[in-house]
Amino acid sequence: MLAHTGEPLNEYVSRRDGWSQQKIAREREFRQLGNWRLAVAAVFAVMVWLAAGPHLIAAWWLLLPLALFVWLAIRLSRARQLKIRAARALRYYENGLGRLDDRWAGDGNDGMRFRSTDHVYADDLDLFGKGSLFELVSTTRTASGDAVLAGWLRTPSERQELAARQEAVRELAPNLDLREDIALLGADVRASIDEEVLERWGSAPAVLFPPFARVLALILALASVATGALLLAGVLRLWPFAAVLGINFILIAAFRKRVDLVLASVEATGPDLRLERYLLQRIEREAFQAAGLQNIQQRLQIGSLDAARRLARLERWIELVDSSEHILLQTFGPVVLWRQQIAMGVEGWRRESGRYIAGWLSAVGEFEAIESLASLAYERPSWSFPVLAEDGPPVFAAEGLQHPLLPPSRCVANDVTIGDSHSLLIVSGSNMSGKSTLLRAIGLNTVLAWAGAPVAAKMLRLSRLQTAASIRIVDSLQEGRSRFMAEILRIRQIVDLTMGPSPVLFLLDELLSGTNSHDRLIGATAIVKGLVERGAIGLVTTHDLALANMESDLRAHAANFHFDDQIVEGQIEFDYRLKPGVVVRSNAIELMRAVGLKV
Repeated sequence: MLAHTGEPLNEYVSRRDGWSQQKIAREREFRQLGNWRLAVAAVFAVMVWLAAGPHLIAAWWLLLPLALFVWLAIRLSRARQLKIRAARALRYYENGLGRLDDRWAGDGNDGMRFRSTDHVYADDLDLFGKGSLFELVSTTRTASGDAVLAGWLRTPSERQELAARQEAVRELAPNLDLREDIALLGADVRASIDEEVLERWGSAPAVLFPPFARVLALILALASVATGALLLAGVLRLWPFAAVLGINFILIAAFRKRVDLVLASVEATGPDLRLERYLLQRIEREAFQAAGLQNIQQRLQIGSLDAARRLARLERWIELVDSSEHILLQTFGPVVLWRQQIAMGVEGWRRESGRYIAGWLSAVGEFEAIESLASLAYERPSWSFPVLAEDGPPVFAAEGLQHPLLPPSRCVANDVTIGDSHSLLIVSGSNMSGKSTLLRAIGLNTVLAWAGAPVAAKMLRLSRLQTAASIRIVDSLQEGRSRFMAEILRIRQIVDLTMGPSPVLFLLDELLSGTNSHDRLIGATAIVKGLVERGAIGLVTTHDLALANMESDLRAHAANFHFDDQIVEGQIEFDYRLKPGVVVRSNAIELMRAVGLKV
């Protein structure tokens, strides 16, 4: 069933209020059932005294309050689960409303483990960390989902793959019921299974047991139980039971190393399997139309059993492994060859299904990443899916472009075209006028476009571009690098990218600001000219008006634009509108005076 496709804010508020009412009702039910259980326990205690002391009632009457107590305990457990489920749903929609109301930064999954200062644009464009693009987009609950989504944001996808992903995102965007179901699956935790560890475990060389070992272990276990029971009943003497137990210990000694190896390896795979299985089950039973989503479902079908049921079997084996630590099983385990039978069962599962498990988790991760993009599409109905330009000169042409991480209500839209008429835009302007924000808006929307997501623009047409940025460059005491050295190393990295298969979209903020004006002008002009000659397109910002003269050096390849400001009643105001030409004023003096400096 598809969710109501109306305005997301109204839909989220409606569902939040519904779950809030359910939470209140479940909490009330939980308290009432708890009180009834206490009352029944008190009645049971009185009846025990009446039956054991004055003998006023028959003992069998105790079965009635006992049965009622058990029934109430079951109802109480169910009420607790429903209460927790309602609370989780309430949090889910509160988080969604936070994203709509710009209260999301710091409350979600920020993907910090994927952050790298060496990546050619991730740190500059705020891909990971508090208030990042990853935190806005991600609704994943598994490590594989995180990894897939991070990979899509860090590397542009191929055109054919992207078209299929856009189709899948469009289909899932209105399906709020499915996203709600997935958010409520299992415990309120994230699954952190390491896909590589599972892949190594599933494809490791087989631990070989003799072909008759499982049957022999079962026969010996049954013989141990039978002879032991007959010994206690006085039917048999000690020696039959002792003989069978002796054979058991011989088998335990023979298989010790193999059993220890199997059980030690499987323990690392177990803790988060339940959530993965729930996700598999939910994906398997949904009817999809998009080819990409159907492909994910097909990857979960192996033979006569689907992935979820196969994973459920492994889960049961792991639960049996965990039970081996119980003192009773440690005492009587050798009688029934408990650890040995479990080890052979686990190894049998691994030989049959182990090579598929990493692929299943990868499919779940891909689905979660698509769901994250679909959630973004649903929550940002004013955004549009980009038009992917066919083969031809590189281009980035946007109408109504906005910064995806800024509140839409406070974000000023601009039209930006790079590549059709000019390969380079030189944007001048005073401090805080919006130059860096424009760079990030271009970069982040390019990243979203080639990840398969909608973009913060009325329209965006672009080629497959390799984004590269030098915006947030800092020095490094640990590596002994100055800011200038860090910047030119990044520029070297960007230049090297122009030798790759995709055109480069370069975004350079205050290029070479760490050196003197003379060297800066010569170096910046040569660098930008070299990038353009290698087929790259891009944008350079500056408040140094001398760099605006690069337009004359690059002739038809470049165009000047600017942001300006005005002083109103002693206060600097910005309109954040991109205008053609070079800026004619600077606000540096006014800013210094605004903070109380006498200049």
